[in-house]
Amino acid sequence: MKSLMEIRDLSVEIGARGRKIRWTSILNHINLSLEQGEVLGLVGESGCGKTMTVLALMGLLPPGGRIAGGSIRFMDRDLSGLSPKELAKIRGKHISMIFQEPMTSLDPLMTIGEQIREILARHEGLKGAANKEKCLHLLQTVHIPEPGKIYHCHPFRLSGGMRQRVMIAMALACEPELIIADEPTTALDVTTQAQILDLFNEIRSRTRMSFIFVTHDLGVIAEIADRTSVMYAGYVVEECSVAALFRSPAHPYTYGLMRSRMGRRNSNRDQLYSIPGSVPAPGNMPGGCPFAPRCQLAAARCSREIPPLAEIHAGHRVRCWRQVI
Repeated sequence: MKSLMEIRDLSVEIGARGRKIRWTSILNHINLSLEQGEVLGLVGESGCGKTMTVLALMGLLPPGGRIAGGSIRFMDRDLSGLSPKELAKIRGKHISMIFQEPMTSLDPLMTIGEQIREILARHEGLKGAANKEKCLHLLQTVHIPEPGKIYHCHPFRLSGGMRQRVMIAMALACEPELIIADEPTTALDVTTQAQILDLFNEIRSRTRMSFIFVTHDLGVIAEIADRTSVMYAGYVVEECSVAALFRSPAHPYTYGLMRSRMGRRNSNRDQLYSIPGSVPAPGNMPGGCPFAPRCQLAAARCSREIPPLAEIHAGHRVRCWRQVI
């Protein structure tokens, strides 16, 4: 099957201005692929490069950011070589993004209807009654009660869960081939989070859309994803099916995330496991494997050489000299 998206050897740098621009690497040789109708999970702690990866894909790197190498192919086009004007035609129409905090993504001065209407007018050419009808249909699709009333509301009048449903409706507006969801359930309570995940699964079951789901929550990945890529300090350190991830995590970092998720054990109910240390800051990376200072299995070689992302089983690749299994 032909891939919808192929990211190959992607590296991203951030420049700090001074007498001379100093470039700091924040993503290193990222390789990801996505089939039509597939859900790929990107997992890792904050600062591991998940959001920066999808921002590079969207052409929305922060000021000072640049793609230093590699390619991003989407529907047989290399997005890394497109102009901002060409990328703007793809965003919203073919690739949509749902951000973590909808209150900062929605315009507080525009009603919900105005914001959805603008997308449909720009990308679909819909105007007047046809535009409004499609807006109301989209609000119904994401199970918003009284869509006619919500259509005229400003974002501040809605709950967090309702605002996230509006963001999903906006992402669905042009029926894109790919939707990127960046921590879409993090700010929600457990009940609302479950409802939003059910909504994503419902959308997936009745469309052929592909999803990239960015999260630090392995429970969310278990609910929604087919495959997952675990990221650490700007590298992909493990990639495999979700079943393989939960059955036999091979990288010590992935294993640590799993242990953290398991929580309290019968043998030590008062202690919650956490991985010692923290993610190194860009520009302050240790020599060799970036996880070596936090790894209980690290050997001398780990501090000298960065391991390759090597296949240990069919479809299961790990960047580690000393795997858990």
